[in-house]
Amino acid sequence: MRPLSVYVHIPFCTVKCGYCDFNAYAGMDALKDSYRDALLAEIRASAPLLESRHVHTVAFGGGTPGEIPSQHVASILDALRSQAPFEPNAEVSLEANPGTTGVRQLHGLARAGVNRVSFGAQSFDPAELRFLDRVHSPEAVAQSVANARSAGIASVGVDLMYGLPGQAACSWEATLDRAVGLVPDHVSCYALTVEDGTMLARRVERGEVEPLDPDAVAGLYELATDTLARAGYRQYEISNWSRPGHESRHNQVYWTDGDYLAFGAGAHGYLDGERYENVAHPRAYIQRLLDAAPGDTRPALQRAYRPDTSTAIFDWVTLALRRLDGFDSAAFDDRFGRSLDSVLAEPLADAESAGALTRDGHTVRLTSSGRLLHGEISVRILAHLTRDSQLAARK
Repeated sequence: MRPLSVYVHIPFCTVKCGYCDFNAYAGMDALKDSYRDALLAEIRASAPLLESRHVHTVAFGGGTPGEIPSQHVASILDALRSQAPFEPNAEVSLEANPGTTGVRQLHGLARAGVNRVSFGAQSFDPAELRFLDRVHSPEAVAQSVANARSAGIASVGVDLMYGLPGQAACSWEATLDRAVGLVPDHVSCYALTVEDGTMLARRVERGEVEPLDPDAVAGLYELATDTLARAGYRQYEISNWSRPGHESRHNQVYWTDGDYLAFGAGAHGYLDGERYENVAHPRAYIQRLLDAAPGDTRPALQRAYRPDTSTAIFDWVTLALRRLDGFDSAAFDDRFGRSLDSVLAEPLADAESAGALTRDGHTVRLTSSGRLLHGEISVRILAHLTRDSQLAARK
């Protein structure tokens, strides 16, 4: 039986943060029961896709999955278990907000089988939390971490955000120190990005908000790297650090070309080389499931496609380079039936000569300075693949 990961999208939020471009909605609490029923129906319909597979990770993302009743989470996990066996040590993770996920909810999640929770702390500075539209206080983060531990959840993490407009190094350092003081098992640090279509993007366009200088953002990233290393956390991916044994197994699937089945409104999946996405709006998703024809294994499907070779190579390499361990060039050869150098010699050599990438035998990885340039290196790889595809098409 082949391993399979499962992603479950929960689109509900208490407040839609101004910087967020995820498929998330505030003010739709009345849909929660119907949405759960739709998820259960989608899981039942997808039974043929789960045949001969065993589940080794499940991730509830959103939105804010911690905002739905723990009984809903339990029923979703029970439905999945009825279709495919879970590994005995399967990782079941869930994202939650500090302050709004109470002791009772956390105990219910633990009973349902959730063994990994990540709290969206973002900052320990009250002014920064207000800018980010977060509804919790700095103190709520500590209480939430303690509550999760008391509930018996084995792995408890915090997510932080840096690169806020006007953010000083001392403020970011104080947030890192407060986070480390809670002794979480996992820490994620993400740079604030201005995404098209968000309230933050509109504020930037109007001149109300000035993004932080990129050099200053890079300095904050390096501060996080140094601070977390001193505290004993191992960095295993560009944005992720953990105590030994607490790395996210689910996210590793994304970075290593693994299969994952996705359920829920706007959920994106990747199965047997095909990428797909579900209809995005929760009401439309629920209606699709109500109207589903018998035998339809993907009743919520909006789009499915099989990436062309250039796109598949781009995805494979750029995701693998996010990992500090990098990747084995022999694995690339096996995956694509071509040698790495026959496809990407030029951009990889350029990155290596700039000190951003190192090659040690078959191992290809970014250097510490190269992690800051992952986006630029990805752009160059894409440009190289696009140019080669265009040349091949002309022949």
